[in-house]
Amino acid sequence: MPHPTDPLAHAEKASPSRLREVALLAAVLVLVAAGGAAWWAGADTAANVVWATADAVTLVPAVVWVAADLRARRWGADLLAVLALAATVAVGEYLAGAIVAAMVATGRVLEAGARRRASRNLTALLDRAPRVTHLRTETGHETVPVDVVRPGQLIVVLPGEVVPVDGVLPNGGTFDESALTGEPLPVSRPAGDTVHSGVVNAGAAVEVRASAAATDSAYAGVVRLAEQAAARTARVARVADRVAIWFLPASLLIAALAWALTGEAGRAVAVLVTATPCPLLLAVPIAVTGGMSRASKAGVVVKDGAALEALGRAAVLLMDKTGTVTRGRPEITDVVCAPGHDVTEVLEHAAGVEQYSPHVLAAAVVRAAAAAGVGPAPAEDVSEQPGSGVGGRVRGRRVSVGRPPSGTDLPAWALGAARRGRLDLASVLWVEFDGEPVAALLAKDPIRADAARTMRRLRAAGIGEIRLLTGDRVDNAREVAAMLGLDAVHAEVTPAEKVRAVEAASTFGVTVMTGDGVNDAPALAAADVGVALGSRGATAAAQAADAVILDDRLDRLADAAEIARRSRRLAVQSAVAGTLLSIVAMLAAAGGFLVPVAGALVQEAIDVAVILNALRALRGAKPGGPAPAGLVRRFESEHERLLPARIAVRQAADALAGGATPAADQAARTAARLLTEQLLPHEEAEESELYPALARALGGLEGTVTMSREHAEIGRLARRLGRHLAEAPDGIQPDQVDDLRATLYGLDAVLTLHFAQEEEAYFTLPSA
Repeated sequence: MPHPTDPLAHAEKASPSRLREVALLAAVLVLVAAGGAAWWAGADTAANVVWATADAVTLVPAVVWVAADLRARRWGADLLAVLALAATVAVGEYLAGAIVAAMVATGRVLEAGARRRASRNLTALLDRAPRVTHLRTETGHETVPVDVVRPGQLIVVLPGEVVPVDGVLPNGGTFDESALTGEPLPVSRPAGDTVHSGVVNAGAAVEVRASAAATDSAYAGVVRLAEQAAARTARVARVADRVAIWFLPASLLIAALAWALTGEAGRAVAVLVTATPCPLLLAVPIAVTGGMSRASKAGVVVKDGAALEALGRAAVLLMDKTGTVTRGRPEITDVVCAPGHDVTEVLEHAAGVEQYSPHVLAAAVVRAAAAAGVGPAPAEDVSEQPGSGVGGRVRGRRVSVGRPPSGTDLPAWALGAARRGRLDLASVLWVEFDGEPVAALLAKDPIRADAARTMRRLRAAGIGEIRLLTGDRVDNAREVAAMLGLDAVHAEVTPAEKVRAVEAASTFGVTVMTGDGVNDAPALAAADVGVALGSRGATAAAQAADAVILDDRLDRLADAAEIARRSRRLAVQSAVAGTLLSIVAMLAAAGGFLVPVAGALVQEAIDVAVILNALRALRGAKPGGPAPAGLVRRFESEHERLLPARIAVRQAADALAGGATPAADQAARTAARLLTEQLLPHEEAEESELYPALARALGGLEGTVTMSREHAEIGRLARRLGRHLAEAPDGIQPDQVDDLRATLYGLDAVLTLHFAQEEEAYFTLPSA
């Protein structure tokens, strides 16, 4: 695929040289020190020459900076510094000028470190684009550069390869389309369907008949969109410049009045020296840099100070769904078994054949088996039909996992399982033993455990509107948005539509976009602040963003928002307080109480005060103490291992739909045994070990009262179940069925809610 215009050259050209700024500061400091040494030695003339040189060395680049600002029709804090430098030279106040020069050079280095915008090069997008492809020939296939492929030609895409061009499938295939659409599950496309470049072949080798050249295909369009959006992104105004809009005229007015009313030019110079906006040039960058340091310690790398400042003013947040607010990979959330079969048996056999498949759902089955405490059973003669499923022989049985059972005459439990899949918006994997369906595995891309807490923290941090922006299906997107209480949903959108949504949202205030995929890169570049989750290899998104979350925790976004808002508040506080103190000093200088050198020293004292205030941005521990991470992780892992016990409760309730049968009796007794042996000891350990340990992080035991009450209700229902079974030692009686079902369904509901609440409220605490 021919590369678009190389963004690296543009980025390198656009980035100012930090080396020049550091060299300027070093030169000024050396000259100030040399002048001081000459003055100490009694060589006043030499000292003045050296100090004047320091003044001039800083004045020249400062004039260039101001000229660039004025050409852009803006003025900022640097203009006052230029006037002060020029005025001190004009009246011979060389020491005062040298002090101002040192402050200006220091501020420039600090601000450059806080403000410099990291280049938004899109090399990851380009690197991911295939350079070669396999052109079908009469004898097989030939590897050729991708840019030679023309519409109508037949190419072969091997397993795991990226489709290089848009095309039509002669024989169908299975594809991972998450990079372009956000859909986490592989998509099976039938013969004659279209496939877009940029998606990954998730099945066997497939043939694709090209319908467009590489440069005209979907993936090349994503690259162009990201470049165009990056080029349109405007620079965020500095806090210092916004304060300087009124500070500059006020300073000039005071200096002019002092000169006009007294006729002493020295007073005007003293005013300008005292007015040198070092609270703006130093304190603001320090507060911003301190915030960037805090964010980095929290696991979020913010690429420049302008991005941190903008994040502190964020009003609208747009979030991708797959891999951002959800985990980005499907998980088995429920197992519905036929009568006579249990969860452990089904997962053991299913994992036995699925362990040989590269399919993303196969990996979910293997993980579910491991979480349930069982390993994959030994399997033989395993084969896979793309789009159909995996089959093999396990312990003398023919086991298959995949598509729904053939035929329409399904047993009642299977019809119920299929309906649950539709109601829960879950994908269903069917497990068959010797051609008979024995279980349905429900798979979903779960919402992150830390998502709900993160949404609450983001709103508390001042973000007024949060919207979901995804290429996934409407029903799935609406369900996620409803669970998290989001304000709006934009589903089934293309990368271009994501960019337009970001641009539309920007009219309501500073807009933040968060995502992790290739398809999010253009929107991340278009937003005022783009935040990428960078732990899963989505480097295209990371390089297009202004901030990167280094691990796979969404709550780092709330950490960054809180840090950014506090840092900006300290920056504004320091700038305003320092400016007001400077005005007082200017009035003193105008009245003749401060000569230029004294004015510069007073200004230095003001600088120290506001800088110390700005350094508070380096602190900011949350109230309370950290959660006991090791203990939390222990109970979090136990939640996963308790999945079979929880499923057994629901399975027992379902089994009672057929009345007081031996199978229902056995299911109820299995559920009671698992509750007694596994689940209730877990709840008791939480009550005695976990909850007291969480008291400090939660501000006291009152934070666990609700969960403790749920523990009590779970115990009550479990005991009630035990009494039911004790009354029927020879089997459940018909008059017990209704009440027993109500008990089991009630227990299932409380367990589901309780586990979800713990995972959201407690298991996300270590990061906070």
